[in-house]
Amino acid sequence: MDNFDFTALLQSLQDTTQTFTVTDVVLTIVLSFALSLVIAWVYRATHRGTSYSQTFVHTLIIVATVVGVVMLIVGSNIARAFTLVGALSIVRFRNAVKETRDVGFIFFAMAIGMACGTRFYLLAVVSALVICLLILAMVKLNMFAKELREQILKIRLPSDIPYATLFDSTFDKHLARADLIAVESVQAGALLELVYGVELKRGASAQNLLNDVRRLNDNNKVVLVTGQQEVDL
Repeated sequence: MDNFDFTALLQSLQDTTQTFTVTDVVLTIVLSFALSLVIAWVYRATHRGTSYSQTFVHTLIIVATVVGVVMLIVGSNIARAFTLVGALSIVRFRNAVKETRDVGFIFFAMAIGMACGTRFYLLAVVSALVICLLILAMVKLNMFAKELREQILKIRLPSDIPYATLFDSTFDKHLARADLIAVESVQAGALLELVYGVELKRGASAQNLLNDVRRLNDNNKVVLVTGQQEVDL
């Protein structure tokens, strides 16, 4: 045990790869892990809404690190690349991506892992930092934001009440636009649920709209939903 030569062991491991050294492996894993931590922090800091998932953030870090190792394995060997494609084709993902920006972060993490794995270390560091700064700037400046005026209005009323023109005067008073999207029978046919795409007039009060609608629908349920693009009708 006293005669164990650690240097000789490392040399023998290096000789078996002929492509990368132990230093390359360690540097790829450590750097891809460190840069993916930065990406994960930016993702958490810029996330909006209620769909935040700690598991997804951990996945970003794992993806970046594993892709770095994969790129080391592939190297410039075409045969190895096709073998990995075949092996990874058995992987099936069953969880749907909740937000489109999540896809961007997945590709971001993969790109950084690929840069580390192909030993473009400077490219990986500069790209990760610059892209993260750009993402933070977009969120801070609220770039491409649109004033949200479109909403979903759901009205329930007894099925025996004619609804075609029932709310016309109320809608004219409070809304700039009202489009009937769907009509659904609920509670075993006792009630109808009307779904409208609406846009409030400037200065109009949502509370006043709901109060006026309740006077016409027998005081049944009325719901005004903001952010309809995130709601299943």
